Amino acid sequence: MASSWDGSNDPGSQSDDSLHFERLHIEPIYDAFVCPLTKQVMRDPVTLENGRTFEREAIEKWFKECRESGRKLVCPLTLQELRSTEMNPSMALRNTIEEWTTRNEAAQLDMARRSLNTGSPENETLQALKYVQHICRRSRSNKHVVRNAGLIPMIVDMLKSGNRKIRHRALETLRIVVEDDDENKEFLAEGDTVRTVVKFLSTELSKEREEAVSLLYELSKSETLCEKIGSINGAILILVGMTSSNSEDLSTVEKADKTLENLEKCENNVRQMAESGRLKPLLTQLLEGPPETKLSMAGYLGELVLDNDVKVLVARTVGSSLINIMKSGNMQSREAALKALNQISSCEPSAKVLIEAGILSPLVNDLFAVGPNLLPTRLKEISATILASVVNSGEDFDSIPLGPDHQTLVSEDIVHNLLHLISNTGPAIECKLLQVLVGLTTSPTTVLSVVAAIKSSGATISLVQFIEAPQKDLRVASIRLLQNLSPHMGHELADALRGSVGQLGSLIRVISENTGIAEEQAAAVGLLADLPERDLGLTRQLLDEGAFLLVISRVTAIRQGEIRGNRFMTPFLEGLVKILARVTYVLADEPDAIALCREHNLAALFIELLQTNGLDNVQMVSATALENLSQESKNLTTLPELPSPGFCASVFTCFSKQPVITGLCRIHRGMCSLKETFCLWEGQAVLKLVALLDHTNVNVVEAALAALSTLIDDGVDIEQGVLVLCEAEAVKPILDVLLEKRTEILRRRAVWAVERLLRTDDIAYEVSGDQNVSTALVDAFQHGDYRTRQIAERALKHVDKIPNFSGIFPNMA
Repeated sequence: MASSWDGSNDPGSQSDDSLHFERLHIEPIYDAFVCPLTKQVMRDPVTLENGRTFEREAIEKWFKECRESGRKLVCPLTLQELRSTEMNPSMALRNTIEEWTTRNEAAQLDMARRSLNTGSPENETLQALKYVQHICRRSRSNKHVVRNAGLIPMIVDMLKSGNRKIRHRALETLRIVVEDDDENKEFLAEGDTVRTVVKFLSTELSKEREEAVSLLYELSKSETLCEKIGSINGAILILVGMTSSNSEDLSTVEKADKTLENLEKCENNVRQMAESGRLKPLLTQLLEGPPETKLSMAGYLGELVLDNDVKVLVARTVGSSLINIMKSGNMQSREAALKALNQISSCEPSAKVLIEAGILSPLVNDLFAVGPNLLPTRLKEISATILASVVNSGEDFDSIPLGPDHQTLVSEDIVHNLLHLISNTGPAIECKLLQVLVGLTTSPTTVLSVVAAIKSSGATISLVQFIEAPQKDLRVASIRLLQNLSPHMGHELADALRGSVGQLGSLIRVISENTGIAEEQAAAVGLLADLPERDLGLTRQLLDEGAFLLVISRVTAIRQGEIRGNRFMTPFLEGLVKILARVTYVLADEPDAIALCREHNLAALFIELLQTNGLDNVQMVSATALENLSQESKNLTTLPELPSPGFCASVFTCFSKQPVITGLCRIHRGMCSLKETFCLWEGQAVLKLVALLDHTNVNVVEAALAALSTLIDDGVDIEQGVLVLCEAEAVKPILDVLLEKRTEILRRRAVWAVERLLRTDDIAYEVSGDQNVSTALVDAFQHGDYRTRQIAERALKHVDKIPNFSGIFPNMA
């Protein structure tokens, strides 16, 4: 009978590992203990009317099968028909079996206990662990027996085994021991056991990871253990990582997710989950929790560092709720909401979401409020920071109403209030409000409204004074604002800079800092570059301050690679070149400007800058500077002094032979050089300018054509200038500019240049055969302004003098 009770006939029975101890009985097994159907020791024996005893569950299953198959109800042993299915509990037998089982289990458990040590063979340890699992599954009360027998610490010690099979089975056993038993959970959680289990989450063995997650899931069902699990460094982070892993088994991912759901009962765990990228619990509690929970969740959110994508998600999920909290009367809640909104408003997409949710009105109200609703300074600073963030989102703020009066952020009263706050608050708030104005003046749809409000408030001088602020952020914000304003109120800013003591020098000192190229330097250069280039007084002051010498050294350093590039390199170099070019606008009125250009050979520098491919603004400004320099060449050229004729030459004309002077400039008819007279021909700049006539940027083409036109302008030898252009193969590119009709300014310049070229008969002869040129000139004559029409008419007359022959542009040289 003992051999038939090994479970071999029951595929769902315990494994051979656990049966090792089951077979070791201190008392024999009596036949009456065994169910005839299951061949297992009975737990709930019942007796039929014929006196036969069976396991209740087994005989009930037998009767059910008989009914479903339509057979008569018979005894499964005698096959005799039964009149009744009544089953009488065999209490005496049940008590006897329980007493027998208890005595045997105690002995078997003791044998298993002796096998749970590091010195036991692998198979005995595995069998002992499996037996513990078996008895715990068989009866919930056995779990208490296991605990009282001191087996739980012994099983925990097996987690330190060097045998992975033992470690895996120990984790599995602990899970079964604590299932549905809070006392065992509490007992297991004492000491460092939970920390040890968490370490298994990082093991390379997937089976151990899976069992460790399953065990933690069981432990997390106890609310008192949730805080302990969350307090273990890295536990929540690892679990969050598991839930998003593509390499983990699906069941492991699900268990990790369920474990985290249980851990959400503890607020500190929710915070850790948010820090690890699992924000949903925090957001859910912020939306649905009681007021004190909402407050704490908003406070947590304000301390988090979030990715931009996450900021957008948070803004969409809880943005409106945070705005409502911000508008409430509780100052503590308003502070928490403001800090959270400050975190999520700092990227453009999330800022736009908050604008749609209506954040602008309460922000402006907080900044301008007085009386009982007045925010403390620290919160006003946060409000100003949020406003600066949302304003820099690029939205159209002249169409977003504020309050019942339908004002907008760029309404005159609002801008005046902002300017008033800027002049009457601390540096931190001033900086953020200046950044608000920077954002509003960056947009072409709102800049003019802000400019008008600044002019009407008379705040220009006050804004300029911030250039000397000791706080770097404040200086940067003010310089950026003034740079945005300069295209629209350049003369006012130039007057303020000239009239204020120290501001211009402060800008120059910023540029002179040898710390690379930072935002402050780029903004300072940009501001000076955008001021009116023909303001003689400002240029003289810049000369006196040594600004141009500094700019030259910076440009040279960049070209020589001494200053490394960063994201501000391009605007910095463009601004430097534009500042340097302004000295070429005052050559006729400022001798010091000419001396500077000569001493530092600026014409050669601008010719080099023509070749900075990819920097269109640098090429355009350099070409314009060369135009200005070339315009002055005819005034700087020195004519040679001819020797006075001798006595014989004055009496006898046959002796008065005119001396031949060599080395004169073909265009300016005097002594020229690039450095002294800025002559483009002497400086070999013509080919480089011609190359720019094919540029994709029309502004570069216009500047290059203007510079080339100085070679055929009034006051020079036009015929020689035309020949120089022919030698540089510039005629066809100039005609192409005329034919392309890209802009009205280009057409006007091209018509002027073509008319000068057509004064040369050979060119007029060639052009007369090109109907496209004639058509373009006719079009300019019909649709150009008065001056252009006059010039086009003269050009057409040049062409009409020559018959129409074929052959266009042979080698003119």
